[in-house]
Amino acid sequence: MRALIATNLSGLDGLAVQDLVDPVPADDEVLVDVAYCGLNFFDTLIIRGQYQFKPEPPFSPGGELAGTIAALGKNVTGFTVGDRVAAYVTYGACRQKIALKPHQIVRIPDGVKTSDAAGLLVTYGTSLHALVQRGHLQPGETLAVLGAAGGTGLAAVKIGKLLGARVIACASSPDKLALAREAGADDVLDYTQDPLRDGLRRLTEGRGVDVIYDPVGGELAEQALRAIAWKGRFLVIGFASGTIPKMPLNLTLLKGCDICGVFWGDFAHREPEANAANNARLLQWTADGKIRDEADEIVPLDHAKDAIARIAARQAKGKIIVQM
Repeated sequence: MRALIATNLSGLDGLAVQDLVDPVPADDEVLVDVAYCGLNFFDTLIIRGQYQFKPEPPFSPGGELAGTIAALGKNVTGFTVGDRVAAYVTYGACRQKIALKPHQIVRIPDGVKTSDAAGLLVTYGTSLHALVQRGHLQPGETLAVLGAAGGTGLAAVKIGKLLGARVIACASSPDKLALAREAGADDVLDYTQDPLRDGLRRLTEGRGVDVIYDPVGGELAEQALRAIAWKGRFLVIGFASGTIPKMPLNLTLLKGCDICGVFWGDFAHREPEANAANNARLLQWTADGKIRDEADEIVPLDHAKDAIARIAARQAKGKIIVQM
């Protein structure tokens, strides 16, 4: 088989497509013929040893995949050869074959393209876990999404609407807010024109926001926290601004609110059954037409290194999928 391999942790310079021996599944594994691998920003970090998970080289980048089961270990039940499946693996997906545990994979329903399934689990999986397991978002509650035009932000807007919330999308320009509107946001807030705290309080008539979804961090985090409702939940997704905020904890006391960390990657490893149920829910929503999120660009394996370079340089537009 062929695979993109990080031969060392020097970043892009350490990436090369190589020929490897096909893996053989253990008794409790399935062998998947990988059709597509989804790329994400964390792939640019993991190849430099700067991500939360730090594999030793050589390894393949790529955290999500979709393909077809090619072989079953003798102890595996519930799947058959030929089943279309998707999986999140943190790293190792950018290769033509991979051996996985059954709890790592989820069957792709009819009506969902294999290429779309390969790019669904990370962004939507993060947002679903955040809003359901961590934020306990309820129908009728108000959800504010910071960085609403980013990958996870747009996913949070769509999932928030599916869960019955009123969604306020917060972003830094009219074109980004227009994307959030298209995704279903009820209200939008340009925080370069309207201070975030004041805007959120105005849009909630002073009551505050029940759940805040923050993948941005930086100075926006405290502004948003000051607009949270009594018993609200502030979800810490990431720090796209590059700055980790230092939150004044007296605000949590005054508002009776919670600050909740969201580490979806570790959740997927620690609670594989719950994550598999989330993934199945996402794929069924996609099959039902409730989520429409097609790959923006599909590149061949030989161009995967260039695709990761464009993601690192912030030049990629939308989701890039590697065809294996």
